[in-house]
Amino acid sequence: MSVTPSRIPVPARTVHRFVEVGQVEVFYRESLPERPDAPVVLLLHGFPSASHQFRRLMDSLGRHYRLIAPDYPGFGHTRVPDGFVYSFDRLADVVERFTERLALTRFAMYLFDFGAPVGFRLALRRPDRVAGLIVQNGNAYAEGLSDAAREFTALTPDTPGAEQAVLDLFTLDSTRAQYELGTTDPEMIAPEGWLLDQHFLDLPGRKDAQRALAYDYKSNIAAYPDWQAWLRKHRPPALITWGSRDPFFPEPGARAYLADLPDAELHLFDTGHFALEDHLPDIAPLIADFLNRTWA
Repeated sequence: MSVTPSRIPVPARTVHRFVEVGQVEVFYRESLPERPDAPVVLLLHGFPSASHQFRRLMDSLGRHYRLIAPDYPGFGHTRVPDGFVYSFDRLADVVERFTERLALTRFAMYLFDFGAPVGFRLALRRPDRVAGLIVQNGNAYAEGLSDAAREFTALTPDTPGAEQAVLDLFTLDSTRAQYELGTTDPEMIAPEGWLLDQHFLDLPGRKDAQRALAYDYKSNIAAYPDWQAWLRKHRPPALITWGSRDPFFPEPGARAYLADLPDAELHLFDTGHFALEDHLPDIAPLIADFLNRTWA
């Protein structure tokens, strides 16, 4: 059976740019939608990845929505000056100024992994700009921390064995495991993702940056009550798509959102941390439907 060219889905056009944010050169990807008034989504990536994790999503939805995915300092192609101090507050500072440089006055946020602490900091500072939340394995609740996550995030530089435990997280085996653990069909996971992540992790200075963020992660847990209070106060439209077999942020973290956002839409998928890798055909239509109903 032949398929006529007019029925073949056309992927989005995406540009790849740098923008100066202070002394930081932020790399970002931006889809070029067909309509100038298309809904805007700020795609906030996780560890150990970068904006490239959203390439397939941008191809799928970028013709109809303006999707913008920056690389944080210490990740991907973004370049920082010598002496840059890494913390989640600093990542949020850069992302906030990035949105100002691009004149983004209203946007939904896709919060994945590290994207949750970055995005919630931005939400607390700029609540008027947040049109909605798409949460994919981005934790904001104590219930969403596995035992392994609790142990790891409790590490300090003075904890015996902490340095090696942190460094072990930056190896190729560990990077690959973050993609494959919890998946029911590892053949659906493209190896380019973890290989590109590892390339960036192995660049000079990157492990020092990630070590600093690993020790600073406990600042996010301390901020959970503030994030939850923001959710209760502002009640943003929310779509929650979650890999229920995530070994770091398990399923209770997804359900916990419903205590503060009872109208949120919850969809659980039988996969691990990087749910977009093997469930993009399921998640992309949910995002499109969510934006179509809530943006206006």
